[in-house]
Amino acid sequence: MKATNTTYNIQDSLQRMDNILNSSNICEEKDYIPSRDTLTFTNGYYVNCCAIFVDICGSSDLTDAHTRPVLAKIYRCFISELVALFNGESSCKEVSINGDCVWGIFEITHEATINVMIDIAAKASSLIDIINYKLQKKGYQQIEVGIGVDYGRALMAKAGYKGSSINDVIWMGDVVNKACHLCGYANKTASDNRIMVSNVIYTRCKEEYKRFFSYNTNRGCYHGSIVNRNMNNMLKNNQL
Repeated sequence: MKATNTTYNIQDSLQRMDNILNSSNICEEKDYIPSRDTLTFTNGYYVNCCAIFVDICGSSDLTDAHTRPVLAKIYRCFISELVALFNGESSCKEVSINGDCVWGIFEITHEATINVMIDIAAKASSLIDIINYKLQKKGYQQIEVGIGVDYGRALMAKAGYKGSSINDVIWMGDVVNKACHLCGYANKTASDNRIMVSNVIYTRCKEEYKRFFSYNTNRGCYHGSIVNRNMNNMLKNNQL
């Protein structure tokens, strides 16, 4: 959100803090993800959802290898296409950018939606391979990423500065934290694959997908290096 540059007033700030801390927040249980437009500064929703994080590994290496204008192009390419990928899924409810990390919240309405998350992770992995193909052709350093996926309960709430138009939806809960941590584990060492999924994701996905993952004893989760077949074929057949 763009700053409004409204003069800060300590008395107004104290009043806002008291209003927030003394308010009776109403957090409702929902079996679907409501529209963000229904959120106020005094309500919230507990929902089931999947979170997926995709983060660039070793960002400092890119900084050492390229000028800032080139870095901007690499990051823009990475971020724009991951946002487009997530946003193109009907189950996607939120997409966020945090530095060189793109993450999304996806609605889970039935068991089959878990399988969709594996598909999305595979597409994200193939997208990185395609981006690297493009970067190599330009003589730029290729990137590597970690991808983390989890399913669970989250609190959906609105936070910001009331009356300023500066606000956002925040997602709180183990599902978000776990997906972020899984993303950080992925590709951390030679023993860690690109995609890390929680035990919940693994146990609920179909048997056909389980064979692509193995248990990572060091991380206490499942990992794999799966790709999307169609996107991978385009890359192999030089159709890019």
